[in-house]
Amino acid sequence: MSTNTDIVPTFITPDALLEHWQGHRRLTRRVIEAFPEDKLFTFQPASPMRSFGALALEVIHMVVPTLEGLATGNWNNPNWEEIARSQTTKADVLALWDETTEALQARWNRLPGATFDEVHNVFGYMTEPGSIAVLYLIDNEIHHRAQGYVYLRLLGVEPPAFYER
Repeated sequence: MSTNTDIVPTFITPDALLEHWQGHRRLTRRVIEAFPEDKLFTFQPASPMRSFGALALEVIHMVVPTLEGLATGNWNNPNWEEIARSQTTKADVLALWDETTEALQARWNRLPGATFDEVHNVFGYMTEPGSIAVLYLIDNEIHHRAQGYVYLRLLGVEPPAFYER
């Protein structure tokens, strides 16, 4: 007979979760690469939808502040207006994507193990365990990448196979 108090084995280790996330990041990078340069920041299928360039910048600029918050408890909100003005080309976005991916890899191993179970007030908006904050980042990336797939198809561009990470 099992009860809710039975010991449950770990579903996924932090290292396995990081590799899973990095697989998503590799795929999202290929979606950014697939965008025509002149459409990355200009194409919006309908108002008030944002360009894929703006969506990619959101994904990029959530990673390091979230990891910093999880590690230190300091939750500094990104300055979205400044971010929107700072990167304006596909090369800019890809370079920043790569920097952020390296920062994710480096900072991940410095996260205290307990941070995944600890409850955090994430940017003053959500109160949740660190593991859920990380899953939110992954979910947000998948969501925006899916928008990018639709945008690419509307532009007549075949997106990368979603299962090739």
